[in-house]
Amino acid sequence: MAAIVASALFMQNLDGTVVATALPAMARSLGEPPVTMGVAITTYLVALTVFIPLSGWVADRFGAKQVFMAAIATFTVASAFCGLADNLAEMVAARALQGLGGAMMVPVGRLLLLRRIRKEELLSVTTWLTMPGLLGPLLGPPVGGLLTDLISWRAVFWINIPVGMLGLLLVWRIIPALPPSLPPPPDLRGLTLVGTALAALMAAFETLGRGLLPPGVPEVLLAAGFGLSALAVWHCRRTPNPALDFSLLAIPSFRAPHTAGLVFRIGAGAVPFLVPLTLQLGFGASAAQSGMVSFATALGAFAMKPMAQFALRRFGFRNVMIWNAVCAALTIAACAAFRPGWPMAAVFVVLLLGGLFRSLHFTTLNTLAYADVPQEKLSAATSLYSTAQQLPLALGVVVASASLQVSMAFAGRDAAAMPDFTAAFLVGALLTLLAAPLSVSLPRDAGEGIVSGRRR
Repeated sequence: MAAIVASALFMQNLDGTVVATALPAMARSLGEPPVTMGVAITTYLVALTVFIPLSGWVADRFGAKQVFMAAIATFTVASAFCGLADNLAEMVAARALQGLGGAMMVPVGRLLLLRRIRKEELLSVTTWLTMPGLLGPLLGPPVGGLLTDLISWRAVFWINIPVGMLGLLLVWRIIPALPPSLPPPPDLRGLTLVGTALAALMAAFETLGRGLLPPGVPEVLLAAGFGLSALAVWHCRRTPNPALDFSLLAIPSFRAPHTAGLVFRIGAGAVPFLVPLTLQLGFGASAAQSGMVSFATALGAFAMKPMAQFALRRFGFRNVMIWNAVCAALTIAACAAFRPGWPMAAVFVVLLLGGLFRSLHFTTLNTLAYADVPQEKLSAATSLYSTAQQLPLALGVVVASASLQVSMAFAGRDAAAMPDFTAAFLVGALLTLLAAPLSVSLPRDAGEGIVSGRRR
């Protein structure tokens, strides 16, 4: 069951990495600057984040298996539309539809598993769940590069179609259905506030200082986004069945992965966007060459998964979250030193090490987050934590893109050069490093019942 659910994660991760690799070719085809094409990534991530809070309620109301299958179908159809897009507006619309499918696909798939396992099985199941999903980013860069060079950037979306059809068949035949329940009515006001706030913030971050909207509009969107965010938090804290249940943050083992993981994921989320652009625009590599080097990150992530259980049992969740954040930040900072004179083998090694450390951190965060969540709160926890997972990834792309734009503006350049990529990588490294002090408050025995295999 974990492997079947992971097929959805495989499709989602494959899509994310092939799109990043194909971004320069997409920009040329659609007549857009490569940096501006980052909206093709952020649109998907924003739509994903906006609709995730509803996923837990929908799964409870209509049945997790049925919703999971509908989400896979939506994601697959939207991928076909992405491959048919002829301009940026059509691409943005298709990516938004993909985000709707993804918002229901991965959280609901995870919920199918969480409701069937014991706490002492959580680490093992999390590892097996994420390992097949890591095949997506492992294969994504080289496959995306080859498809872009040999066929077209459109082919990177069409490969989701057979994967989605296979996933639908496996879910239908093998995974047993969870009976639907009658949850309280959804918090429509909260969902509206959360969705509007996130959309306004992401639109502001994506357009601020770039001249894409009339003067003053990005600033108004930014102010509205922060105001609506504060109002959404206030509302959710005072509603019996809120869109996002912030009372879960009272659980220490949930709060630390939520807060420290937020800044870590922003910094880490900048890397998949920056690396292909650095190799193709800075080094002059082709999409295929860039993909063959970029996949080192996913290779390192895949190699770390079997070692994650040993590391957590040996050092504990708290120590791993503190010191591994430092190591991950150092590997991102090392990317800032990339120059065209570097041998590709050296770039490969740096990316491989970065993949190792970031993979260990994600496994740690994702396992600890659900360690002490009561069974009746799993749907709410899945919605809140999945939102906290996806929003930083979108912010990571926005932060990286904005860092490039600011550096280019200061230097008076019209196109991104290596010093601009250096600045963007250093910003990502600093954000990743901030996760270390935010993890210090975690209890020293956090997650002990998981790594020891004992019930608590």
